[in-house]
Amino acid sequence: MNAPTSAPPLRNVLFIMADQLRWDYLSCAGHPTLQTPHLDALAKRGVRFTQAYVQGPVCGASRMSTYTGRYVSSHGSVWNFVPLSVGQKTLGDHLRPHGVRCAVVGKTHVEADVQGARRLGLDVGRGLGQLAMEGGFEPYERDDGIWPPGFKVEGNRYCDYLRQHGYPGDNPWHDYANSGIDADGRVLSGWELRWAGRSARVAEEHSETAYMTRRAMEFINECGEQPWVLHLSFIKPHWPYVAPAPYHALYGPKDILPVRRDPREDENLHPVLSGFRNTAPSISFRRSEVRETVIPAYMGLIKQIDDHLGQLFDFLRERGIDRDTLIVFTSDHGDYLGDHGLGEKELFHDTIVRVPMIVVDPREQANVTRGRMIDALVESIDLLPTFLDALGLPGAPEWLEGRSLEPLLHGADANGWRGAVFSENSYAFRDAVRLPTGRPVDGCLMTMMRTEQWKYIHYEGLRPQLFDLAADPDEYVDLGTDPAHAGIREEMAQRLFDWLRQRKRFSTIAYDDIEQWNRREVETGIQIGVW
Repeated sequence: MNAPTSAPPLRNVLFIMADQLRWDYLSCAGHPTLQTPHLDALAKRGVRFTQAYVQGPVCGASRMSTYTGRYVSSHGSVWNFVPLSVGQKTLGDHLRPHGVRCAVVGKTHVEADVQGARRLGLDVGRGLGQLAMEGGFEPYERDDGIWPPGFKVEGNRYCDYLRQHGYPGDNPWHDYANSGIDADGRVLSGWELRWAGRSARVAEEHSETAYMTRRAMEFINECGEQPWVLHLSFIKPHWPYVAPAPYHALYGPKDILPVRRDPREDENLHPVLSGFRNTAPSISFRRSEVRETVIPAYMGLIKQIDDHLGQLFDFLRERGIDRDTLIVFTSDHGDYLGDHGLGEKELFHDTIVRVPMIVVDPREQANVTRGRMIDALVESIDLLPTFLDALGLPGAPEWLEGRSLEPLLHGADANGWRGAVFSENSYAFRDAVRLPTGRPVDGCLMTMMRTEQWKYIHYEGLRPQLFDLAADPDEYVDLGTDPAHAGIREEMAQRLFDWLRQRKRFSTIAYDDIEQWNRREVETGIQIGVW
């Protein structure tokens, strides 16, 4: 791989993430009916990475990998609501020593390691202790956005904002922003898929997407001349699939993509796949009426995000901020929406682990790739080292397992870039999957390795899965027990074992310190084994 050209450091990073957005639900990615002109324009200003993969197929694990630059096996937060250890170093920890303000507007899904903080005597209510509980982000507007019906929401800024604007009650997030209403005044809960076609009870300007975009602009204005990294993390198009007017009615059944499903998938069905087929989301999304009701709302939510990003990009351009800001747009994972007979996420089809990724570097050195698509295999953990490079800050190779994308952005060829990408999850939290397999809680790990041609999935104690992506790009034919492919499975298993042995487990000491260790021993007079 060619060496990158030197470039002056940028001042800021705008790191945008949509929740549960599929890679193929943008018009620049080929969706035939969903138009996303502002994201398309962003791609023309930068690079669209067409083979970007997340390191976990659920919100929590994926985001913790992105925020730490480390694989799930290394940071340990394997699923939603698994605390991120206070011992892990996150994006904010890399930035703060250099005077860069690092904040979040929207969702992070960081679960606080309260026990670890107490063990260390940290005050989690302020200062560094609070930042550790927030995954290193200043919680400028932290809101993970999932409040069940009947739950009394207190201390949430968005809910307070709704109450101030005429939406009363204990839980205006549910009752107004994520529910509709019928002619008799009955609340139609967004948690029920049947009401996805109804408009939300809030005016569009008061919806989550509109509110979070405004808050992002307020943060940028507030920063003034101070360098910043802002994680604008939209809560949508994640369920509840409820869109405000007019976005709830922009699309209909004729606009949705055909379901990706094939009878060959039901042959020799893997027990883990079989378990996920029996969960409520999968049972629902196998019905045509569910897809035809939900997916148009899902598309409307994406269209709304695109429209508000257009306003944000205008805001940056009018102030000249875009000329000194790296902009990244991506997702934490996709959504099955009935493909492969499944709903929700958690497995490793490209529908889930492949995500959109658009990166705009405004510097002259990136002109050579402006408007291009790059097909190299990249991972979400590559973003953190990319941010450090863009800001001219030192890397941390003892911590970071991703690779900076800056060389690719500046025109280096992708030869020798990366031969495989990886993603990990556990089905221990799903009784419908774990109990039929008879696996113990600590024996439910599953790991995906995807190369240019093959996708191999290892399950502890169960048979693997194997897909030939060259012959079967939709992943319909599972070759996990095919005798003709035994050699490929053995090769892939060995490559996976090699990868696992190379995780960065001793991250608390810099490599330079290790290299100089013997010299320092001698200089300090330490003599070991001398006669």
